[in-house]
Amino acid sequence: MSLTFTVGDLTIHRIIESEGPLFDPLTFFPTLTREVLDENLPWLQPSYVDPATGLLVLCVQSYIVRTPHHTILIDSCVGNHKPRANYPFWNQMTSDRYEKSLATARLGFDDIDFVMCTHMHVDHVGWNTRLDNGRWVPTFPKAKYLFADRELAFWTDKERTDPGKQPWIVDSVLPIVAAGRHEVVSSQHELSDVVKLIPTPGHTIDHYAVHVGKPGADAVIGGDMVHSPLQARYPELGMRADYDSAQAGASRRTVFGKLCDTSTLLCTGHFASPSKGRLTRWGDGFRYNPI
Repeated sequence: MSLTFTVGDLTIHRIIESEGPLFDPLTFFPTLTREVLDENLPWLQPSYVDPATGLLVLCVQSYIVRTPHHTILIDSCVGNHKPRANYPFWNQMTSDRYEKSLATARLGFDDIDFVMCTHMHVDHVGWNTRLDNGRWVPTFPKAKYLFADRELAFWTDKERTDPGKQPWIVDSVLPIVAAGRHEVVSSQHELSDVVKLIPTPGHTIDHYAVHVGKPGADAVIGGDMVHSPLQARYPELGMRADYDSAQAGASRRTVFGKLCDTSTLLCTGHFASPSKGRLTRWGDGFRYNPI
């Protein structure tokens, strides 16, 4: 399976950090019932729910978009050497898979012009920084890191008022600010005529997706707007870490309604490989059709 594909004259690389069964679906989606899960297991297994463990199969990955003018990394995964006591499978990782994935795409840390964090959860900011002689320094030294204004304000205020509870902000966001490598933008920011942010709040206070390309040859890189194809079929199905699940559901329904039955690719943050597809109608919801 190729991890590289094109959208018009843009090249997109999937940079995978990890992929496998991680969370119990009924815990991950607090309002999901056993009956609804069982009804959908025949199509969820084995790609999206592991038959052996019953756990959701999730991919943790970045997308790199290469335009004629810029090389843009979207979401930076978990990262190495990060203390993540609440997530044992991510705690103090020392994997070389991320860097090898970059190398396979013929890219290095110095090649990234912009880093876009769709939101500031633990598995989307980690490779913002790397450990260098005991200090957290920007992993991509030449890049500008684009942070949504309300997202950055929310998390920095949360760390200020409740210190130590958000270690990923301390080691993966604040060092970028201290180094002056960040740029605060609105979640409607347009980087160029082929790279534009789409406000998709709900999972976090100011989550954004990224639209790349031009009509007829385009893609939406969704971040955590959606975690599983189950949320395409049931857009209002909330996830346990949502800031506002009702708002997240409204964001999904709005964006999916625009993408449905079009040629626009949906590139998902956590769906199992190939992680990209198109949407068609499915009752009151949508069917994710992997490409």
